[in-house]
Amino acid sequence: MDGASTLGFISVLPPLIAIVLAFWTRDTILSLGIACLVGVFLAGEGLLGFPNLMKEALGNESFSWIFLLEIFIGILIAFFQRTGAIQSFADLVGRRQASKKRIGITTWFMGLFVFFSDYFSPVFVGSTMRKVTDKVKMSREKLAYICDSTSAPVSVIVPITGWAVFISGLLIGLGPIQNEADALDVFTKSIPFNFYAVLSVLLVGLIASGIIKDFGPMRKAEERAHKEGKLVRDGSTPLVSKELTNIKPYFNDRLLSIAWNFFLPVLLIITIAVGTYIGLGSAKTMEAFLAAVIFLGIIMRIQGIPVKDIMDTALNGIKGIMPAVMILVFAYTINALSEQMGTANYLIQTTETWLNPGLLPAITFLLAAVIAFSTGTSWGTFGIMIPIAVPLALGFAGGEIDTVVLATIAAVAGGGVFGDHCSPLSDTTILASTGAAVDHIDHVRTQIPYSMVVGIIGLAIYLGLGLIG
Repeated sequence: MDGASTLGFISVLPPLIAIVLAFWTRDTILSLGIACLVGVFLAGEGLLGFPNLMKEALGNESFSWIFLLEIFIGILIAFFQRTGAIQSFADLVGRRQASKKRIGITTWFMGLFVFFSDYFSPVFVGSTMRKVTDKVKMSREKLAYICDSTSAPVSVIVPITGWAVFISGLLIGLGPIQNEADALDVFTKSIPFNFYAVLSVLLVGLIASGIIKDFGPMRKAEERAHKEGKLVRDGSTPLVSKELTNIKPYFNDRLLSIAWNFFLPVLLIITIAVGTYIGLGSAKTMEAFLAAVIFLGIIMRIQGIPVKDIMDTALNGIKGIMPAVMILVFAYTINALSEQMGTANYLIQTTETWLNPGLLPAITFLLAAVIAFSTGTSWGTFGIMIPIAVPLALGFAGGEIDTVVLATIAAVAGGGVFGDHCSPLSDTTILASTGAAVDHIDHVRTQIPYSMVVGIIGLAIYLGLGLIG
């Protein structure tokens, strides 16, 4: 099939099935898998077409690169927990006494610092700061909000995180984006257009510092905590704070050095990723995380942790990252299927007479938010939306990477986080409730007004860009 060919309406059915099933089943992996299987039959490839499609989509250097990177991220997070780095950092922060405003700002800064994992961040920051925020009578709802809104929004606007790698991986093969270097470069250029994520992070800082006063249900929660000393609502059912996984520190009687087991590995990642981006024009993210894993693995052995225990911990980290990998597998597969069936060509042909390219980012932002809200997963939303929206934007741009393309990529990323923040099904929202030890629905109810304000502002900016364009 040539670049302008399409199977017509049939080419739209696989991604459409994925979206409908995602709404219905709330299982992104199952939805993408069924959509790929149905698409193969619609394309007339038969039963053997499915494994052949997967071999074509996954049997390449690009997928191997992102697959290995996700594995290294999972291992590193597991190592952090096994060495007791989480507990060490909690003890370090808890030694100082400060005002409620200063504690709020400190919590915000911690969320900014722990940028490399949206799963690790809310549990780590919440469990670390909870005792400190309790002392200054900060409601658990507000702690959960700070943790939640400085996890995914930060992760999605830093070009050396797993989120950046995941989104970049989905971009590979679309239009002029031929390899990981191209993908990371395009993703980095799209960051200034991710209005929801940027404004969410800024709003947390303004709320935590008191520059913007609390409003809506959050204000009532704060008044309850301040006046009555009740950190949680009467009758609520707080989620018990737990580790990100069941991995516990190896040594029960002592804590290992936080410098060697936390700060140095993180510094190593930042140094290699940023250094290679500046020096070589391409951030060697996979190499950075691999170096940190090797470094921390050696340090763990030197500190007396057996090799077998280190390997078992690494395997647990790999198991923990597999859901993200499976989403990536089917996202790559449906991307290849859409390209074969000419989905983007059909959408362009049927919408070019009425769809203003400038409106595409706004429409993409809304659709991504709805999907993420319904499924509770940002990454699943990326896997569904990027293979649809980005080729459409590239078609409008004549194959060039212009403002519409960058804004569309950012709209998918920001819309996914927006819907995720408002969804009680979201894993990161659940983790934030867990880290803060607050009733989950109380957290969602108090966070939604803040998310809606930022979402409306972001949508208005996208519409404004469309009018200017």
